[in-house]
Amino acid sequence: MVPMVAVLLAGAGKGGITPRDLRRGPPEAGGPQHKLGIVKYVLMIGSDASAPPEVLDAQREAGCGGWSEEMEARGVVRGGAGLRPSSEATTVRVREGRVLRSDGPFAETKEQIGGFVIIECADLDEAIEIAAKHPSARFGQIEIRPVWEP
Repeated sequence: MVPMVAVLLAGAGKGGITPRDLRRGPPEAGGPQHKLGIVKYVLMIGSDASAPPEVLDAQREAGCGGWSEEMEARGVVRGGAGLRPSSEATTVRVREGRVLRSDGPFAETKEQIGGFVIIECADLDEAIEIAAKHPSARFGQIEIRPVWEP
């Protein structure tokens, strides 16, 4: 059996495994999934749903202010979409074999996810840099999560 460190180091080099990857551990240990040194993340773009409607409308209309074009040019965007308001959500649960459906979001909170973007980049530092450039980071928040691919 080949030790995991040897397997990781075999991918080292340009576009390969970095020392940071060794600290994170292999994917089965909970680290992000690596494919030739690239990590896939989801940026969940959130805002304060309790903000006045005119503020939310202005934020929606402002869009991404060139961010999308810049990230497309960098080649990091793999997909994404804006989401309808959480008031239009439907939540489904199955309990004791019964499908329970409720209107509205899963959790009662003033923050809501307004959209998401799937990116591929070198590491968490680059994902943070990409998220920080998004206009929504100035008035809302962006949660970054590594994608777990089987």
